[in-house]
Amino acid sequence: SSPGLLLLTSFLLHVKEDRASPTRLVCDNRLIQKYIMEAKDMEKRVGQCQALPALSCPAVLPLVDFSLQQWKSKSNETKRREILCDLALLVGAATGAQGQVSEECGAKQLNQLYRHANSFFLLLQTFSWEAGHWESSCSPHSMEQTHITSIFLTYRQLVQGKLRFFFHDLAKVLCK
Repeated sequence: SSPGLLLLTSFLLHVKEDRASPTRLVCDNRLIQKYIMEAKDMEKRVGQCQALPALSCPAVLPLVDFSLQQWKSKSNETKRREILCDLALLVGAATGAQGQVSEECGAKQLNQLYRHANSFFLLLQTFSWEAGHWESSCSPHSMEQTHITSIFLTYRQLVQGKLRFFFHDLAKVLCK
């Protein structure tokens, strides 16, 4: 949705000016809840699209399930890199699927998912605790899917799971 994109864009501009202060998104729990609701909404809407084709070239999707206990034992930088890898696969899957879906409803939802996932991808690249930049040399656990709806399911699970917990962990550090 445009308001969500506008909010994220203004946030990204704020982060670029002051890299040490990504506090708005992290400290205001309502924002991540809003993104979770948008992910659920996109998933619901794509499920209502008529005659979505199976993908002839399967989408490679990250496996985004995780153990909370294992997650808590990781550093914020490790979590960030893991989510970046997941988002890179999702952005790639959405891009690949866009080229295979001509039906308007599905194409519109894929475009929205692409924009949201890519915005998070760009945002997370601005957070860094270690020297050097993010490299795309990650080998996340993945699976191939031919159903467009699985891209939306994976995105929702990522936002609802790893991303929400990551922002919660960052809030403990940044929002004192």
